[in-house]
Formats: sequence, structure tokens, C-alpha cells
Amino acid sequence: MKMTFRWYGEGSDPISLRQIKQIPGMTGIMGVLDDKAAGEVWSYDECRAYVDHVRDAGLECEVIESVNVHEDIKMGLPTRDRYIQNYCETVRNLAKTGVKVIIYNFMPVLDWLRTDLAREIPEDGSNSLYFDEKDLGSMTPMDIVNNTAKSTNGFSLPGWEPARLAELQKTLDIYRNISTEDMLKNFQYFLKGVIPTCEETGIRLACHPDDPAWPIFGLPRITHSQEDYDRILSLYDSPCNTVCLCTGSLGSDPANNIPAMIRHFGKMDRIGAMHVRNVKQLGYHHFREASHLSSDGSLDMYEIMKAVYESCPDTYIRPDHGRMIWDEKGRPGYGLYDRALGACYLNGLWEAIRKNDR
Repeated sequence: MKMTFRWYGEGSDPISLRQIKQIPGMTGIMGVLDDKAAGEVWSYDECRAYVDHVRDAGLECEVIESVNVHEDIKMGLPTRDRYIQNYCETVRNLAKTGVKVIIYNFMPVLDWLRTDLAREIPEDGSNSLYFDEKDLGSMTPMDIVNNTAKSTNGFSLPGWEPARLAELQKTLDIYRNISTEDMLKNFQYFLKGVIPTCEETGIRLACHPDDPAWPIFGLPRITHSQEDYDRILSLYDSPCNTVCLCTGSLGSDPANNIPAMIRHFGKMDRIGAMHVRNVKQLGYHHFREASHLSSDGSLDMYEIMKAVYESCPDTYIRPDHGRMIWDEKGRPGYGLYDRALGACYLNGLWEAIRKNDR
């Protein structure tokens, strides 16, 4: 297992590489170039400068997140071929720098969704990301976008970039005529266009699940269960077509057995990376982020880490979506303190599991 930390880049993240390096057991980062719009090519020089900067701080940069798939690809528009070519060029440029995994998603339009970015937790006064489908009420997707934009503490959030959402209503209108089967065909077209380049360069693509793990606003969301991922892996059978298994996204649905899913895809060698976090299920389509401690949420983190140890022990992991604690102000879900505690907790479980096995 390689323990990593999400980092947005110099000037975009209030957390420094020096601070990340001081977290016990931290080997590297999962990197983001969040100033690049979906569909743009990440030049070799940009990739090289980013990776070298991380390495100069004594950390690895073998996983990159948020090489976003352009919406035209998801919608199957004629312009998709140009964006697929750009994606392949970015894959080649990242591979030249030593990157081994690219995490992406195929969620239509809205990416991850919460109804509150800072819901106070009564037990301790901290706050965390929160979702209650009842709160959506009569809100439109544009209402959600506007509410989210007002609650980011001045930071950009992955999947909620202004350029990506500028033509939201136009995009939503197109999706009304796109079925789940259409979406799967568009996904297969993307994989057929990109996976050969991944095989050529040794890059593994890792698909992040829908968050939360069910359809929203009637959009065709196709990645939120074990059955969904089995189908996606069958669209293009290659070791480079893998899963980013996010325990919190999938764990928002109590029907998903997370340890069993890890073993299922781990034994297939189809887990490219993992986001490991806990969630507290509060009812039907109702949950909040919790600390990583098992007893604070609804997921058994010991069983999750044991499944990783037994089926995919060499995977990349990062603690995900921490609470805001100790009066920290920062990007919602991505503060330093609680994610650092989460990394230490996961490393402690790992040490106990490994020593018990020996």
C-alpha cells in the first residue's frame, strides 16, 4: 500500500507539500492540475514542472486525478474525437514523467453532489459535507450549482469548475435525450479511443464512482455498484481499464458491500487506486461525511483495510473528505488536520493487520 494525499498545486492549495511530508507514513500525493479545463492538453512541460516540484519536496507523484473527460465525449457529440485525441496526448505526456495511474470519472454534468458543504456535527462541533435528498425539494440543478459556489470558502472544487458549468442548462437539455444504454455506448467509445494509448504507455485509467451512489435529477449515472463496474470493465477488457474504488461514494448506498467489492475487483487486479473514507448513513439517500474511525460512521474501516491487504496490497490509497476541525478554514472536505488523522488511523489499521497476519 502507498499512502498518498490529494494536493491541488502551489498557489491553489493552502496546504503545503512540507506539511504533507510531515504526516507519518505519507509516501506521495494524488495530484491535480486544476487550472486545466476538461478537453485541454496537459503539455509535457506543465506535467514535468508539477511532478518535479512534488519530487523536490521528497514525495512521489505517481497518481494524477481530474484529467476530466470532456462533456462532449460523455454525450457522444461529433466533437468528441478531437477531445479523445487530446486526452491521449495528455496520457502520453504524464507517462513520460513517471505517472502510473490517472483517475477520472464519467458522471454527467454535476460530478459529486452535496446539499450542505459544512453541516455541523452536534457531537463535537466539527463540520463536514452532507447530503439529504429531501433538501433538494424543488431546487433545480442551477440552484444547486449556485448554492455550492457560495459555500466553497473561495476555493475551486473538483467537478465544479466555473468553465465546466457555464453552459449547464444547454448540457442538461441534451442529456434529456441520452439513455443509460446511450451513456454506456459513449463510455465504450471513449475507452476504445484511450485505452490503447494507456497500454502503449503503461498508464492505468481508474474510474471513480458516482457520488452519491444513485441517479440525480434523472441524469444517466452508470457507475455506482459492483454490477455497474463489472459492466464497465467488460466494455474494454484490459489491465489498463480499472476502478478507483471510493469507499465513501459507494458506501453512501447501504446496499454496497464495500469489503466484498474490494476483494472482487482486487483479485481481478482491477483496482487502480482507492479513496478511503467513512460516511454516516442517516436514512434513505441521507448521509454525512464522518471521521475515518469506524465507530464514527457506518463503514467498518478495519474490514475495508483487511480486504485491501488480502486482495490488492500494492494499491495507492488516500484519506478522503475529512471534516473541518480545530477551527481550520479551507477547501470543504479537503482540510489538513482531519485527513492527516485519517491517514494515521488507516496506517495503524494496516500495521495491526500486517503484524497479525505474520
